[in-house]
Amino acid sequence: MRNIILSILGVLFIIATVFISKSLIDNKNKPKPIAAKVIKTVFTDTVNNTTIPIVIPANGNLTAKQRVELYSEVQGIFRNGSYLFKPGQNYRKGQTLIRVDAAEYYASVQSSKSNLYNSIAAIMPDLRLDFPDVFQKWQTYLSSFDLNKTTPKLPEITSDKENYFITGRGIITNYYNVKNLEQRLSKYTISAPFNGILTEALVTEGSLIRNGQKLGEFINPSVYEMQVAISKSFANILKVGETVSLTNLDKTETYTGKVSRVNGSIDANTQTVTAFIEVENSNLKEGMYLEANLNAKSIENAIEIDRNLLTDNQEIFVIKDSLLDVMPAKPIHFSDTKVVLKDVPNGTVILKRPVPGAYAGMLVQPFVENNTNNNSAE
Repeated sequence: MRNIILSILGVLFIIATVFISKSLIDNKNKPKPIAAKVIKTVFTDTVNNTTIPIVIPANGNLTAKQRVELYSEVQGIFRNGSYLFKPGQNYRKGQTLIRVDAAEYYASVQSSKSNLYNSIAAIMPDLRLDFPDVFQKWQTYLSSFDLNKTTPKLPEITSDKENYFITGRGIITNYYNVKNLEQRLSKYTISAPFNGILTEALVTEGSLIRNGQKLGEFINPSVYEMQVAISKSFANILKVGETVSLTNLDKTETYTGKVSRVNGSIDANTQTVTAFIEVENSNLKEGMYLEANLNAKSIENAIEIDRNLLTDNQEIFVIKDSLLDVMPAKPIHFSDTKVVLKDVPNGTVILKRPVPGAYAGMLVQPFVENNTNNNSAE
């Protein structure tokens, strides 16, 4: 009985082994599924080499081209004028900005002028007797002498004898002393050198002004300049008179300026050259921050693409027979978002937008825009 049971179990084991072996053989010979080819749709562009202008971005603050810092060269009380000395006050050329009380100093000037007049009057009898040929011109000078006006220039001395006589009486010395006092007297009044506006006032009417004290600032609000720093590589290219496009930070206003000056030296620390852009507009104010685009030069037979289309190996992706390939390119100029390239043949089909995971040999197809217009039935 035991032998019969072992025989039956042996037969069942053999049968099971046969079935398992057959199943393994069938699974091994089963064909593997074929992976479907993935074709990436890409945006393309066809190369057409042209002349690319190199635009240099720069920025800076506006400052008035005509600016005067007002300082006092005399001491005295600040007297009221026809206009309040306050920021924002407009003045025309020649109008009085500041008037310092000069009553005491004026009296000393008048005293010196009177002494000069008396000195000349004292020599007139001697001139009539000893120098009758020059008497008349000195008499005319004395007649035109007005203590309330600026001292006129002394008559021209025509001979050595006349020169010795006039100099010996101390008249020339007295004359230049008076002119010196008159020159200083003029410093008690500061007039507007041009039509402009007061932007800073550091004193008020009635306050004591001291010698050397800063009084304020006066500018011409019609013409402004913006100082920008340009890379030294463009130092020999940037030209005076170049037109410059300027925009504000909000990109809502556009102004047109021109390069008025270019510094002849390069900053040793930053290796940049300073250029000054002149701009005129009634909407501009001193201190405004503007962005400028300067046309430095033009590159012939070149193209401009996005910087992210240029690989680290200075190559770009091109499309040949529906496959991606790489082509070496020569970058000429980099901006914040663009790069100018040379040595890319005309007619070459390149990527217009970057493709994630792109590699040479990748299967792609150009994106074709559907321009068919669907007309709705009425």
